[in-house]
Amino acid sequence: MMKLYSGTSCPFSHRCRIVLFEKGMDFEILDVDIHSKPEDLAIMNPYNEVPVLVERDLQLYESNIINEYIDERFPHPQLMPADPVMRARARLMLFNLERELFIHVKTLEDSSAKKTAVEAARVAIRDNLTQIAPIFTKQKFIMGEEFSMLDVAIAPLLWRFEHYGIEVTKGLVPVMKYAERLFSREAFIDSLTANEKAMRK
Repeated sequence: MMKLYSGTSCPFSHRCRIVLFEKGMDFEILDVDIHSKPEDLAIMNPYNEVPVLVERDLQLYESNIINEYIDERFPHPQLMPADPVMRARARLMLFNLERELFIHVKTLEDSSAKKTAVEAARVAIRDNLTQIAPIFTKQKFIMGEEFSMLDVAIAPLLWRFEHYGIEVTKGLVPVMKYAERLFSREAFIDSLTANEKAMRK
């Protein structure tokens, strides 16, 4: 059985929990207190971070790598496109999400970050999402009408908007409507920890 070492408020762990619940398979989630990590975490992941997926002798870290492995191992429902060209585009978009959005999430998650860096991170996330907002006036999800790994990747950030203190401007309205579509999915609801539920009023 797959085991996921998961931070109860970690957005990257949240991604992996969403995928596991979307697949509806047997797995075990091991909650990790990020302030008091188990000693074996550093052995499984040299960066001593969550999430970590363990299956028999396989140990994986980095949420997008974990999620793609789960998707290939349990192909239904398929979250990465079957077509090689579309799959390459999806991977490129995932890479861009990391570079343009989640690099700033890491700042917001860092309790030692300076106030100016935190405010700059909030503005960068808001501005980058405002640029892609028009997509959601034309289609249900990032890649079209089908829920995909890209939606999984961005959902934890959208859930934490209020928690991170990011202002919702008029330009973000389509993104917030899209977010509600993600939050209403059964797998998303099941993936939430008590800590994450408490992030939204």
